[in-house]
Amino acid sequence: MPDAVLHATGLRKEYGDLVAVDDIDLEVREGGSLAIVGESGSGKTTVARMIVGLTAPSAGSIVACGQDRSSPSRSARERRRRGSEVQIVFQDPYSSLDPRRTAEQALDEVLKLHRGGDRATRAERVRELCDLVGLDERQARALPRALSGGQRQRIAIARALAAEPRVVILDESVAALDVSIQAQILNLLADIRERTGVSYILISHDLAVVRQITDEALVMHRGRVVERGPTAQVLDSPQDPYTQLLRASVPRPGWKPQRRRILDDQGAPT
Repeated sequence: MPDAVLHATGLRKEYGDLVAVDDIDLEVREGGSLAIVGESGSGKTTVARMIVGLTAPSAGSIVACGQDRSSPSRSARERRRRGSEVQIVFQDPYSSLDPRRTAEQALDEVLKLHRGGDRATRAERVRELCDLVGLDERQARALPRALSGGQRQRIAIARALAAEPRVVILDESVAALDVSIQAQILNLLADIRERTGVSYILISHDLAVVRQITDEALVMHRGRVVERGPTAQVLDSPQDPYTQLLRASVPRPGWKPQRRRILDDQGAPT
């Protein structure tokens, strides 16, 4: 079995009296794909932000590529080193892209920072990255405002891959796209994983997305993990009442709206 490229133990995040994340353990293996599932407010994005170094944990440890990454980086050198280990792709590609830079310029900027090399070498790598994510020459030279949402997300994915990280966090990265474009991006992500061996952490509330590109899944509710295991097992035979409720909430043919059930602190319907 491949070794763990990233693991976290006892992660906790407090905001005053609010406990957003409570005692989370997780592990991602080399070339593996882990889903963190839950509704808005479950704490899944807070976990992602702690792993990538944007938020400091109140307690717990994070180890990425054998390095302790429990605290945000304090220097530019540490940030560059951490960026070659873990990158993140956010939900809204437009807000995360510089509106004044083309895809080529955005990728070149990352390459200069993380990989170095002369202009010709970087230009060749930019072309390789654009090919990898399916951007043609015209799209690579366009500003973000001239591109569709799916094309912008391809740039965001290419930019994350430019640092050659071992792990990429996908934080609701297809949630803002329509269904047909979602399918294209998910197929692209699966292909990239197969070709490069990169590991994914997928943050999502969409069980169909989770099923398509992840091997393992953990389900969060009110900051805690309530269920974990192989993705197919968690989705097909959920044991926790909250996971069962998530699965039951997926619309099916003939679906009619019903009053939402609320779970108490023990996970029982009220």
